[in-house]
Amino acid sequence: MDLGVSVVSFSWPDAPVSIAPTLQDIARRSEDAGLRSLWVMDHFFQIPPVGPAELEMLEAYTTLGFCAGVTARIELGALVTGVTYRNPGILAKQVTTLDVLSGGRAWLGIGAAWFEREHDGLGVPFPGLGVRFEMLEDALRIALQMWSDEDGPFEGRHVRLEETLNSPPAISKPHPRILIGGAGEKKTLHLVAKYAQACNIFAMGEDTVKHKFAVLAEHCEREGTDYDAIEKTLLVPVLPVDSEGAKKFVEEAAQYAELGADQLIVGLVGPPEVPLGLAGDEIVPALACL
Repeated sequence: MDLGVSVVSFSWPDAPVSIAPTLQDIARRSEDAGLRSLWVMDHFFQIPPVGPAELEMLEAYTTLGFCAGVTARIELGALVTGVTYRNPGILAKQVTTLDVLSGGRAWLGIGAAWFEREHDGLGVPFPGLGVRFEMLEDALRIALQMWSDEDGPFEGRHVRLEETLNSPPAISKPHPRILIGGAGEKKTLHLVAKYAQACNIFAMGEDTVKHKFAVLAEHCEREGTDYDAIEKTLLVPVLPVDSEGAKKFVEEAAQYAELGADQLIVGLVGPPEVPLGLAGDEIVPALACL
């Protein structure tokens, strides 16, 4: 089992001056600790329950580009991009650019979006959930077409592109991996089976995770997708900060590994030294044995 980290808060002492050096330190420490992936939330305002909307929040793809420039191996992605935030052709171009400049380390993490306040605040349309899922499928199809040899037009339910030209192409082969966030059984997990290489759901306990994986397996069977080829990632709230917490974390991880989970992505809040040091010394080696 692998370990990833998601930076969910940038409210460090002396922000905003401290943000760039602290983020650089986190990215490098995560890579040195043997973590597989580094993620940032794709939000424009801070979200509950992390903190009030007024707290510091960086734009995701600028931030990921910065992280790419200070690391060499760790995989990079947004957990996850709201489909409403960007024109889907531009989003595919952004992820392609990240992939090229990182040497093939980019993920497209995407979902149907949910935080209405930031949409209203910054003037981003926020249609109903059914429409957002239709937009999500359009975006997935556009990304896959732009990452193929097909550069002709695209006609979706909500988006039309005259041409899907995307040069330079992504370095990742056959394309940057697609991760869809969410655990909705009718639509989200169906889209995972149809289009994605990974899912991300909350670590909601063994019984719930087992059920969600079973639903995904059913969708895969109907779509003719190899269930085992889909990476199952779980979002865990926080990294432990002491050895006792690390031991408990690994014990819980072993239970999820038995259910088929491949990677745990853990939120990082506060100073990075202790939790990332502990992750490198105790958690990553233990997870590698699962």
